[in-house]
Amino acid sequence: MHRRRTAIAVSAALVAAPVLTACGGTEHPGTAAVVGGDRITVAQLEGRVKEVRTAQRSATPDDTRYQQTLARTSSLTRDTLHSMVLDRVLDRAAEDAGVSVTRRDVGRLRAGLEQQAGGATALKAVWLDQYGVAPRRIDDNLRTEVEAQKLAAALGADMNTADGKATFWKAMAQASEELNIDLNPRYGTWDVQKSSRADTKTPWVKEVTTAGERQAA
Repeated sequence: MHRRRTAIAVSAALVAAPVLTACGGTEHPGTAAVVGGDRITVAQLEGRVKEVRTAQRSATPDDTRYQQTLARTSSLTRDTLHSMVLDRVLDRAAEDAGVSVTRRDVGRLRAGLEQQAGGATALKAVWLDQYGVAPRRIDDNLRTEVEAQKLAAALGADMNTADGKATFWKAMAQASEELNIDLNPRYGTWDVQKSSRADTKTPWVKEVTTAGERQAA
């Protein structure tokens, strides 16, 4: 998975809309995941992936280097869905803990990071290359960073210690359970205790996912 900078530190075979059956037994055509009763559609997921691919193509005009980038980020679709779901889990955990994030919080963090990186353009390049975050999504990503830090503080969890990490991820696991997350098998399954996406051990799922990622590329 591409690792975003957060403290809790996506073909012809797919022309037919995929069907996800949620735990309630309702079918949701074109759904990548259901989180807390809300759908993340395949179209939304593919749109996010396209944002990253477009930015990567623009930043890497050399074809050879671009192909290397595609190979390095071959799991982008699944990683992007993981991030989209995890963001919602974090939101629920933060809500449960009474944590909120303001624009000023995000702006302060971004200003500091831009200074460290050598400017706004440099920060965009780093976030795209190292964390697979499209330029337009940087503020969203930094909001997640701040939210995770505030959640850890509210929980009294020192993320530099094993006990602190355990406390943090226990809250995330509880939020995952509350949200009753259901992933389309094409993208794997959701491990509630780890608050993480896991690959499905099914050969045909792997083949279909690979085909979809080639198209997204």
